[in-house]
Amino acid sequence: MTTVYDVPAEKLINRVSQKLKEMDEIGLPAWAAFVKTGVNRGLPPDNPLWWHTRCASILRRIYLKGPVGSSRLRTAYAGKKEQRIKTTSF
Repeated sequence: MTTVYDVPAEKLINRVSQKLKEMDEIGLPAWAAFVKTGVNRGLPPDNPLWWHTRCASILRRIYLKGPVGSSRLRTAYAGKKEQRIKTTSF
């Protein structure tokens, strides 16, 4: 029997995101069109299915790693904010 461990991650996440799109329970929130996915991102995602793809990725991670908390997911999906140094002159 084929398991999550046997299937490549990209194929699995794409297929699950398509299935999640067909479900009425999981939909794109109204505010999601205006937000970035992290502080290190410049613009919102270009992919219209980004919400379903992120949900599928989180489901795969929970299946592989067991119960995970929000802090563990934050480190997996977030990036570092760009640190700038203020100069004394222009």
